[in-house]
Amino acid sequence: MWKSGAAAAGLLAGAGAAVAEVPQVAADIAPVHGLVARVMQGLGEPALVVPPGASPHGYAMRPSEARALDQADLVFWLGEPLTPWLAGPLEELAGDAHRVELLAAEGTVVLPFREGARFEAHGHDEEHEDHGDHDDHAEHEDHAEHGDGHDDHADHDGHEDHDHEDHAGEEGHEGHEDRADAHGHDHEGADPHAWLLPANAQVWLDVIAEELAEHDPDNAAAYRANAEAGKQEIAETVASVSAVLEPFRTKPFIVFHDAYQYFEQGFGLRAAGAISLSDAVKPSPARVAEIRDVVADLKVACVFSEPQFNPGLVATVLDGTAAGTAVLDPLGAGLEPGPQFYPALLQEIGSAIAGC
Repeated sequence: MWKSGAAAAGLLAGAGAAVAEVPQVAADIAPVHGLVARVMQGLGEPALVVPPGASPHGYAMRPSEARALDQADLVFWLGEPLTPWLAGPLEELAGDAHRVELLAAEGTVVLPFREGARFEAHGHDEEHEDHGDHDDHAEHEDHAEHGDGHDDHADHDGHEDHDHEDHAGEEGHEGHEDRADAHGHDHEGADPHAWLLPANAQVWLDVIAEELAEHDPDNAAAYRANAEAGKQEIAETVASVSAVLEPFRTKPFIVFHDAYQYFEQGFGLRAAGAISLSDAVKPSPARVAEIRDVVADLKVACVFSEPQFNPGLVATVLDGTAAGTAVLDPLGAGLEPGPQFYPALLQEIGSAIAGC
């Protein structure tokens, strides 16, 4: 599926040293894949399980994606709160792989879902009490019950059944403000969109590097150097995006679904509300009416849509207002997967907000 970097292999071979085989690695979504690819840059390439444009909340894997899990030595994923359907295939196909749940990694900031259509100004600053040891969040203590994200794994008996269609096509809860969406996405629990906080991505680069170093000690120094370089690139991107967003920082805006509170926290922004509870639940007429009131009451500057959802809902919210509109995509479906994906995602979201 992928091989050791040719240049590195040549140098090692020339020196008479044994050439280590780079672990085979899979990642669940493009933002995680991008961070893993940055740490592995020059040594190997991870496989991506959920392709750009597909919903991580419910997806039927193609044979090539199932094969990537089956052949993986290491799997990095956000965790079941984002991809509940993936827990079964991980047990069945990647039972022998070491699986790393990034939401459970020590130092990860995890926020609870916000409830209701209208968000209190900067409410997320008070909602989460316990966090990891980030520079930007030094006043917060380590959040509870992270664990090491590396549970024991049962052996899988066979790989013949790769059909997960029953997870992708679930329907239900249309028009209801239910606590959990059609894919088991519990809105009383952790908000899984944690990759949109740059501090989390920097923590995960170190987690990824240490996991790879453990499985491939001959290349440990390269993994750690790549992680350090990746963290610096994120820091530089955050500084650049922050400058672009400065004029927008005090302006309230509406998002299509509540996926951006980590980005808001990272860049000091203020979302006033969300049209939909989640990307798997159709908003009720009452919720849409409430959002229209929020737009009018707060003189909202912009209402953001997402590329895969009905633009008619945004048009309904905007009708009769002076608010602008633009498209946000928390998964960066239009971006090229790879080592530079994550900084590009921050830039894309920041530019869309600033340009509205």
